[in-house]
Amino acid sequence: MGMRIVFMGTPEFAVASLKALVSSKQEIVGVITAPDRPQGRGKKLGISAVKEFALLNKLKLLQPDNLKNESFIKELLALKADLQIVVAFRILPEIIWSMPKRGTFNLHASLLPKYRGAAPINWALINGETETGITTFFLDKKIDTGKIILQKKEVIQENDDFGTLYSKLMLKGAALILDTVALIEKGSVNTFLQNDKNSYLLAPKIFRQDCEINWEQDADQIVNFIRGMSPYPAAWCNFNNEMLKIFHVNKTTTKHLDPGKFESDGKNYLHFGTQTSDLTITSLQIQGKKRMAIEEFLRGYRMS
Repeated sequence: MGMRIVFMGTPEFAVASLKALVSSKQEIVGVITAPDRPQGRGKKLGISAVKEFALLNKLKLLQPDNLKNESFIKELLALKADLQIVVAFRILPEIIWSMPKRGTFNLHASLLPKYRGAAPINWALINGETETGITTFFLDKKIDTGKIILQKKEVIQENDDFGTLYSKLMLKGAALILDTVALIEKGSVNTFLQNDKNSYLLAPKIFRQDCEINWEQDADQIVNFIRGMSPYPAAWCNFNNEMLKIFHVNKTTTKHLDPGKFESDGKNYLHFGTQTSDLTITSLQIQGKKRMAIEEFLRGYRMS
């Protein structure tokens, strides 16, 4: 058996890494994830993707409300972990990340120090990057600033959106986790400091109000914005006094609509104007309905 590892994570992105660790020779002595939360219109308690995996694989599970709670800290100490691994979880207090003798490392979905923050995949796309990647680094007192262990690059394809890039980095991240664990176990880690000499773009958490499309921007900016929000949390605009989520658009070679104005033949196309060229909507969702291709949407929607 390998090292005693405590894993911390919540969403699907973290599950791939946990699954890889379970399949390795390492000993997963505990899994820490978020408490169950009310979800959906019915407010039924929902469990995290990491909890679901942990239960299926009979892993010891802890769900603290407060990471500084004394009883939780005692439970964590009792696990006698050699190493802690964090993937898409909360900010840890020093008493937690400094606990294991081999430290605590985090997987981050960017090439640090670029895109420090909660939404690195979204912001890389929104800003029109052509390359991103993943990083493992040891935690320290500041967010996403610790010494880097390993990095791996990922080319952003022209047709990538948040959903496709999320999946690619999730799988690449799981492989990098195993590579990082192997180095730590052998005692052959050569970390390096993050280069803070340049001013790098950050990746703050995205809220609903941040997702509104600004049609006054140029077409390329809007295309990238929609890519970075698709399928979640989804870029949106007001359309006939309803919220319209837009998941995919194509640029046209013409411009005859003012920014934010739209036109449609009611059957095959819906165009919106920007500062430069018009955009044609190909995938969308009107408030209260399912996601649809534009032809299906227009068949059932009466233009006003």
